[in-house]
Amino acid sequence: MKRQLLSEPYHVLTHLGTLESPTDIKQIAEALGFDQSKVMAVCTGFAEEGWGDFQASEFTELSLEEDGQALIESGAPLLERQLAEVLKEKQTAMTTPELAEALGIPNQNVGRTLRFLTSKKYAKKEGKALVWADGDLDTQHADELLLKRIADADGQLLLPEDEANQKDNAQAIKTLRSRNYVKARTRTQRSFLLNDAGRAVLKEGIEEVREVTQLTEEMLLSGDWKNVTFREYDVTLDVAPVFPGKMHPLRRVLEETRRAFLSMGFAEIRGPYVESAFWDFDALFQPQDHPAREMQDTFYLQRPGVYSLPDRELVETVRRTHEEGGDTGSTGWRYKWSEEKAKQVVLRTHTTAVTVDACHRNPEPPQKVFCVGRVFRRETIDYKHLPEFHQVDGIIVEKNASFANLLGTLAEFYRQMGFDEVKFRPAFFPYTEPSVEVFVRMPGRKEWFELGGAGVFRPEVVQPMGVKVPVLAWGLGLERLAMIRYEIHDIRELYLSHLGWLKENALCR
Repeated sequence: MKRQLLSEPYHVLTHLGTLESPTDIKQIAEALGFDQSKVMAVCTGFAEEGWGDFQASEFTELSLEEDGQALIESGAPLLERQLAEVLKEKQTAMTTPELAEALGIPNQNVGRTLRFLTSKKYAKKEGKALVWADGDLDTQHADELLLKRIADADGQLLLPEDEANQKDNAQAIKTLRSRNYVKARTRTQRSFLLNDAGRAVLKEGIEEVREVTQLTEEMLLSGDWKNVTFREYDVTLDVAPVFPGKMHPLRRVLEETRRAFLSMGFAEIRGPYVESAFWDFDALFQPQDHPAREMQDTFYLQRPGVYSLPDRELVETVRRTHEEGGDTGSTGWRYKWSEEKAKQVVLRTHTTAVTVDACHRNPEPPQKVFCVGRVFRRETIDYKHLPEFHQVDGIIVEKNASFANLLGTLAEFYRQMGFDEVKFRPAFFPYTEPSVEVFVRMPGRKEWFELGGAGVFRPEVVQPMGVKVPVLAWGLGLERLAMIRYEIHDIRELYLSHLGWLKENALCR
């Protein structure tokens, strides 16, 4: 009974049966009109069956560079030969500028060719000039011969390794490469030849079997489906990668942050990038001589240089709170508060300016709001700092709100963001008391990462706003969260257009 083979193996085996010596895979593919990779796969299968053997040969592939191609197309000889002909004709000593003028070429071109002119004994030096040295212009040198062979091979020549390593050829290759006429690289050429077992298979007889990938209406109507073989679907095979359009990883973190707080019953609020120092600092009981308000930490705007303040009653209450504590029971900061400093215009340094304004707009509980947005600080750019980044701020205004509610809310937020391990460490912030710093740990990682601060707004912050119940507050960095999730060690990577990383970044983690 004849052995049945699919179409491609059938034709490759039949063709190999006509060959008496090892033949390059590329030549076999060209003879059959098949893709070279398919022929290689088929021959690999034959070798595994024991029907034939591969032979590998090392070659040096020589191909023309741009300068070499231009020289061949011009039909001109190598420049040293042209210079030699000028010297032979003039029979007088000539300087580099004189030779360049005779050929109408730049001086530097002649300068780069002098060593070839003398090494081929076309010329010799006399002081700073060159004279004809009775060289042999009738004999072509190895580099000229090799360049002609490459040109005759349509710009690409394969030299067997032993031939390429011969002294003359090796020197010619080195010379042509140094002049940017030719580039060389090592290639491995695989050939295949049937052995006795493979020829025995052919002698016993083979039969071509058609293989199809899907059943068609025509096959059903004609009954041809009985005469074909259906190709099995191999789920282990590699497929071409697909890079669909998708959200930027940082944008994904911002949107997941929004969804997390919305799912916990919060409402989203927004505020302007350009803010008054009053809402960015003074309303948060931050003294006007605090270092964070200095020019080296905050972006101040010249136009407009002054921001209008809110209603007079609120401004007066904040002034009294800063100077002597107002009605909060605090002693305040005990300094002369300046309305002019409060009117300064800044790029907001945190989104807490938005949430404290929300307290003023709606002082009555219950209220749960958050703000995701950009903030700006005069940071020195390095692997973990940028002058522009994103924060999420939030507040809970509730009569029975407790510090435990705050910690539980933050733990649940980070759980939704993929961090099951969260811990808190006591800290100090000017406008919250008690306060904590929030740390998370990635699954499978040992180190803890600090991602922001939280606490209960001090009475000096909320009472001037008209709030008479506890206010839980937090401000969390989102770039650092993204860095941990995507294992990025330099914050700048989030803003660079590294298409490779963006393409390969998984949609789900």
